[in-house]
Amino acid sequence: MTKLIHGVVHGKIIELKEDIGLADGQEIEMTVRIVHSKGKWGEGILRSAGAMAAHWTEEDDRILKEINQDRKIPSRRELPE
Repeated sequence: MTKLIHGVVHGKIIELKEDIGLADGQEIEMTVRIVHSKGKWGEGILRSAGAMAAHWTEEDDRILKEINQDRKIPSRRELPE
């Protein structure tokens, strides 16, 4: 029997999300693959925000402000008819 079952690791115990229908004490062989949980959109940036706070300078603020201003400049030209 080959079956894909999800579970959660608790130390040396893997808690399965569903019953696999085997007798208690049955020996099995397993292959384990880590499933990366998908967090809510934006959580990654919230976790990393502030990581550079100790190294941030006024020059960094100036550069970001300049980039933001450059983005507001129209970059499309009109085509002749």
